[in-house]
Amino acid sequence: MSTDRRSQIVAGAIDLIATRGIRALTHRAVDTRLDLPAGSTSYYFRTRHALIEAVADGITARSHADFAAAQGEAPAPREPGGQSESPAWRASGRPRGGGEPAGSAADVARDVAGWLEHLLTHRRNDLIARHALIIETLADAGLHARLAGSLFSLDRATELFTALGAADPAAAAGDFLALLEGLVFDRFAGLRADQPATVEQLARPLSQFLANASDDYSQPNSE
Repeated sequence: MSTDRRSQIVAGAIDLIATRGIRALTHRAVDTRLDLPAGSTSYYFRTRHALIEAVADGITARSHADFAAAQGEAPAPREPGGQSESPAWRASGRPRGGGEPAGSAADVARDVAGWLEHLLTHRRNDLIARHALIIETLADAGLHARLAGSLFSLDRATELFTALGAADPAAAAGDFLALLEGLVFDRFAGLRADQPATVEQLARPLSQFLANASDDYSQPNSE
């Protein structure tokens, strides 16, 4: 029951941030939103910081669970604050559905675009809450890093660009994650927030980036 109540509170906090803004996040507001007895949220999360930490871990855990479900496997144990994987990084030469190896840059782009479309369709509130909290926690390096790494894995992206033959996979991976963040932001809070994203639209810039990766990152530490 304790685990269920904690999960309920975390989900309520995410929805509260997404619909009313970060300043609305208080213990009392979460209790009210969930119709819980007064003091319930503070019983499980004594401080606002503890509540924010739980939200960060909740977003990360859900990313990991979504990934595992998409791959038809049980979630693997995850260290607290660890990064999640997404189908994007399973395209880096590891088996895909049916045991076949990763295909062309266009195939990988569609895999990644499908994951982004899933996030935008089914986890919009998570995306909004995460963005608000990333700004809120700029002065807290540890918590900020956990939130920044809660959707996309730099390690997995680096593996992807190593498989694609980039001479500087780390630089390519960093730029690719920046592209992913921009594409997602554009569709939940940017100029096209009122327009539904499609896999085809999301895949176009990803495919171009991936196709050019081996040339654009032919020199180590290129900018």
